[in-house]
Amino acid sequence: MQDIPIEPVRGRPVAAETTTGPNGLSRTLILALGTFAVGTDAFVLAGFLPDLAAELDVPTATAGWAVTAFAAAYALGSPLLATATARVPRRALLVTALIVLGVANLASAVATTFWLLLATRVLAAVGAAAFTPNAGAVASALVRPEARARALAVVVGGLTIATALGVPLSDVLGEWLGWRSALAAVAALCLLAAAGVAAWVPSVPAGPRIPLAARLSVLRNRTVAATLPLTTLGMAAAYVVYAYAVPAFEALGIAPSSTAWVLALYGVGAVGGSLSSGYVTDRWGATRLLTVGYLVMAAALAIMGALAATHAQVASLAGPLAAAWGAASWCQTPAQQHRLIEAAPQEAGLVVALNASCIYLGIGAGTLLGGIAIGRGAGTMYFLGAALAAASVVYLRATAKRVTPGPLAPVPASGRP
Repeated sequence: MQDIPIEPVRGRPVAAETTTGPNGLSRTLILALGTFAVGTDAFVLAGFLPDLAAELDVPTATAGWAVTAFAAAYALGSPLLATATARVPRRALLVTALIVLGVANLASAVATTFWLLLATRVLAAVGAAAFTPNAGAVASALVRPEARARALAVVVGGLTIATALGVPLSDVLGEWLGWRSALAAVAALCLLAAAGVAAWVPSVPAGPRIPLAARLSVLRNRTVAATLPLTTLGMAAAYVVYAYAVPAFEALGIAPSSTAWVLALYGVGAVGGSLSSGYVTDRWGATRLLTVGYLVMAAALAIMGALAATHAQVASLAGPLAAAWGAASWCQTPAQQHRLIEAAPQEAGLVVALNASCIYLGIGAGTLLGGIAIGRGAGTMYFLGAALAAASVVYLRATAKRVTPGPLAPVPASGRP
């Protein structure tokens, strides 16, 4: 789903039986359960936004702010939390982050006002931003060096599966029992994962403290600085419509009770796009892949916009178009990560962490724009997403040829530029 930034772990080595024994890789499964909970929580509200809006007495467009608040808090909080918690032992940090995420979801489930819900979504984002990057770092420390790629694939798999299954299943649960029950289920999953990490994951020392100024100094690399805005723009295009999936699909003839199945097809497309992106990037290059991906996204959203605007409710087309939209949305993440690491190979952990922040910044911006557009009809919302996808192609082609990697300016030991 999203890239997991990996930071080095410094201090006492993990016990030998942890890194070389047969259980090292299996222990990453509990970390994948945590990333599955995080991935589900990030977009769980999309499946029942109108119900939430009606119960808390706010317009549907305003209810979308709950998704925006989570995404924005994650984007802005991730680098700050990475700096503030650098010296905290990793297992304790992971357990605490999951407990915070679980408690925040319980608070969201019992929120009596929309503003209280917003506050709890921000708190949930804090837990998610503390857990996800460190889950990747711990997974890489639990196994032998030759198994690290598999360990990271397991952890990232939790996020990917959440896109395909977590959100649709939550939508089904919300349809049966209400949106509060869906949030409570996510909370239970988070607390279960916290207990599993505490019981099953061995102690891993804290990593080195990297000052915030040092983390941001990589932006002096001209290619990195030019590449990161594309992540935000592309994810904004992908998520203009997603948070408002129920009214958006209803305009295509999909009943609210059937939204989960269309979201599941979106998820299948997202998984396929994410998994194939690395192979295609290696074979044909990131720029070609991204160009095709953004064009497919623009076309899928434009077709859905035309169907919605003309009231041509062809429900049979919604599923394939949603799958194409999902594939195009999530094929961009591995390709962008590849471009960034290629531009700054010595700062891979930092650029991937910044890319993760830009992903959530784009999700927040896209959701905010979708809330503004939905008042003008679902067709307008679809067309806005298509326009942003087309703009992503223009930006990509304009920057891919002009910008070449530039050296990083040295950063003093103090971390000040």
